[in-house]
Amino acid sequence: HLIDDAFRDNEQAQKLFMAILRQPTGITHQLRRMNRYGVLAAYMPDFANIVGRMQYDLFHIYTVDEHTLFLIRNLRRFALKKHYNELPFCNDIFEVIPKPELLFLAGLLHDIAKGKGGDHSLLGEKIAYQFCTKHHLSQYDTRLVTGLVRNHLIMSMTAQRKDINDPDVIHEFAKKMGTEEFLNYLYLLTVADIRATNNSLWNSWKDSLLRTLYRETRRALRRGLQNPFDRTDEIQSHQNQAHNSLLKLGLDEKTIKRVWAETSADYFLRNSVEECIWHTLAIASCPDSNLPLVFLRPVSKRGGVEIFVYAKSSYDLFAVTTATLDQLGLDILDARIMTTSGGYVLNSFQVLEQNGEKIGDLVREHAISSKLRQRLLAPEDSSLIVTRRTDRQLKHFKTATQVIYHSSSQNGCTVLELISTNRPGMLSIIGQVFSQLNIQIKNAKIATIGERAEDIFYITDVHGKPLESPEQKETLKQTLIKLLDKTT
Repeated sequence: HLIDDAFRDNEQAQKLFMAILRQPTGITHQLRRMNRYGVLAAYMPDFANIVGRMQYDLFHIYTVDEHTLFLIRNLRRFALKKHYNELPFCNDIFEVIPKPELLFLAGLLHDIAKGKGGDHSLLGEKIAYQFCTKHHLSQYDTRLVTGLVRNHLIMSMTAQRKDINDPDVIHEFAKKMGTEEFLNYLYLLTVADIRATNNSLWNSWKDSLLRTLYRETRRALRRGLQNPFDRTDEIQSHQNQAHNSLLKLGLDEKTIKRVWAETSADYFLRNSVEECIWHTLAIASCPDSNLPLVFLRPVSKRGGVEIFVYAKSSYDLFAVTTATLDQLGLDILDARIMTTSGGYVLNSFQVLEQNGEKIGDLVREHAISSKLRQRLLAPEDSSLIVTRRTDRQLKHFKTATQVIYHSSSQNGCTVLELISTNRPGMLSIIGQVFSQLNIQIKNAKIATIGERAEDIFYITDVHGKPLESPEQKETLKQTLIKLLDKTT
C-alpha cells in the first residue's frame, strides 16, 4: 500500500528504478525479489496483470512473469564472461550495445500486454511508451524500447517462416530494422526470448537461422538500404565461387557444366556456395544407374544434419521421404525442394534427432541413408504410415487446421500456408495429398512452434504453373483440412 500513484510519480523513485537496470551485477536477483514481494506489480500496475498468468499452449512452459524474468536472466548472461562459451556470438554483440539498460527494460516490457486482448506487441508498445516518457527517457531511447517491444517477434518469425536466402526478403527485413544498432538489440532480445520460453525450444537449427538472418541483414545495412543486393549478381557470385572451388578440387569444366546444365538460377540463390560444391561433387560421382543418391552431411552450417536426395522426380517422392525420416525418429526442420528442367530433384532436408541433438555416429548415419534409399528405390512397397505416437500432451492442445493462400505468387509458385497441430507423420500426409491431386512442391518452409506446425509450401500444378483454378484450390484446402484434423 506504500507504493501508490504518488510514489510511482516520484522522480527519485523513477531514477532508482532505472539505476537498478544499470547495475553491473544483481539485476536478475533484485527483479526476482521485487516480483516475489509484489513490488514490481505495485510499481508497474500493468505488470500485475501478467503475474501468475498461465499460457495455455506447449510453446510456453512458464507463467508470463516467470518467462519475463528468465528472459532478463538470459540477457544478463550475455554480459558475463563466465558464460561466454554458451553463446559467444551474443556476448560479442552485447559488448557493442551502448545502453544495456534499454535492452533489459524492453525485455521487462515485451510481454506486458499479454491477456489484454488484441495484439500484445502493439498494446505493449503503448504501455512501453508511457513507461519510458514517465521515466524521462530521451525520445531516441524511447523509440528504441518501444520499437523492440513492438517488433519482438518479427526476427524469429522471419527466420522461421521466410526464405532468408532471398535478397528481397533480407532487404525488406533490413528496412524494418533501420539501423545496425537496432538489429543488435533485437537479435539479443530474440535469442533470450526463445531460450526463456521452453527448455527444448532452442537448438542448433534456430541458432543458425537467426545468426544467418542477423549477418545477412547487417551486410545489407552496411551496404546501404538505397543500394540493395541484386539477385542476378548474388547468383553469379555464388556460381563463380563454387566453380573456382570445384576446379581446385579436381572436377573438370565439362563435368561441372553437365551437372549444372539443368539447374535453375534460383538453385544458386537458395543454397550456399559450400552446399553447391557438396551437391555437385556428389552428383558428379553418381551415374544414373546408381540413383537415387542419398547423402548425409553431419556438419551443416544451417545447424541441422543435412540429408540430400538426388533422384528422378516422382509425385510420391516427398511423401515417401518424409514418412521414412519420421519412421526413423528424425524431426524435419527444413525442406528445400528443387526440380531440374530434366526432371530430377535436388531435395535437401535439415533434420535433428527427436531430442534436438545431431545424429551422433556413423552407424546411425549409414542406417538412415540405407533405409531412405531402399524406400525410394521401391516406393510402391513403402509404408507411409508413421508408427511414432503423438505425445500425450499434444492431444490436449489441438489446433484446428487452417489453409491460407497468399495473394502474391512468388517465383512462379502459389504460396500455401498451413497451420495445424504438429504430430508425427504430418508432412507425409501433406505429401500424399499433393501427390494425389497432382500438385508439385517447389519449396517448403517448415516451422514447429510448440504444439503448432506453421508450414509454408511453394507449389505448382502439373504443368509447373501457379494454381489458378478456385475449384482446385478449394479441393486441395478441404482435403488437407479433412485428413489432418482426422489424424489429431
